[in-house]
Amino acid sequence: MPSTFKQHLLALPFYILPHHAISWLMYKLARIRYRPLKNLIIRIYTQLNPVNMDEAVEIDPYAYEHLNAFFTRALKPACRPLDADKTHWVCPVDGNVSQARTISSGKIFQAKGFDYSLLTLLGGNKTLEQYFHHGNFATLYLSPRDYHRIHMPVTGTLKQMLYIPGRLFSVADFTVKTIPGLFARNERCVCYFETADGPMVMVLVGAINVSAIETVWHQGIIKAKANTITRFDYATQTITLQRGEEMGRFNLGSTVIILSSSDVQFDRSIQAGKTVKLGQTLARKYTL
Repeated sequence: MPSTFKQHLLALPFYILPHHAISWLMYKLARIRYRPLKNLIIRIYTQLNPVNMDEAVEIDPYAYEHLNAFFTRALKPACRPLDADKTHWVCPVDGNVSQARTISSGKIFQAKGFDYSLLTLLGGNKTLEQYFHHGNFATLYLSPRDYHRIHMPVTGTLKQMLYIPGRLFSVADFTVKTIPGLFARNERCVCYFETADGPMVMVLVGAINVSAIETVWHQGIIKAKANTITRFDYATQTITLQRGEEMGRFNLGSTVIILSSSDVQFDRSIQAGKTVKLGQTLARKYTL
């Protein structure tokens, strides 16, 4: 549906808010260990964002050392079984489908009236852009109440990672519908994998309160330190992650964008507005 006047009004403050300062403060609050204050923060958070603790390995929310540990809690494996057909790509997160479409001549659809450049999303990397120029994409939004670890859709070998500094606009529905090129303007981490089904990119997009993105192969938290793109090459290393294996996490919620070649088609269930769960069918490779 087209954006409304109310949505534009709600989005307007995000142009002037000190995104990184607010996110730095949230980063600190989310790591407070003083038990009375930590428990109060978790209580307020769960009242605002109801969480299904029955699925968590640790079901007591106050047993976590701080809010961020609670937020990045592990789930019981039985709660998210992987698609039994191992030729299928699996959904890497719990969340909602923002969009899932074909990339049209290097343009990615964001919302009605808005698209953005694939090349810009990839930090100007023309080699990567060519792999996906006529490929497919799925944009998956993680709400504050969702599970926030990110898993592999398919077995892949990491070849390159780009850390791209940027803004930290909210990625809620009202901002996606009103702020042009939002995902290509926000801070993000671009992870390029080679798979048996061809190239794949997972773009982990930061947002306000989410200026910390972590991957399993990168020690510490990836944070903005300069206004330049940082490139990490893994050509001389072998970092292979299996289908369904954890590859990273958001310290508070955001968005994952999956890029595939044109041979890999997203499942019919992956449609804008649909709720998705980790492990369900995401896509499959079609061959003639």
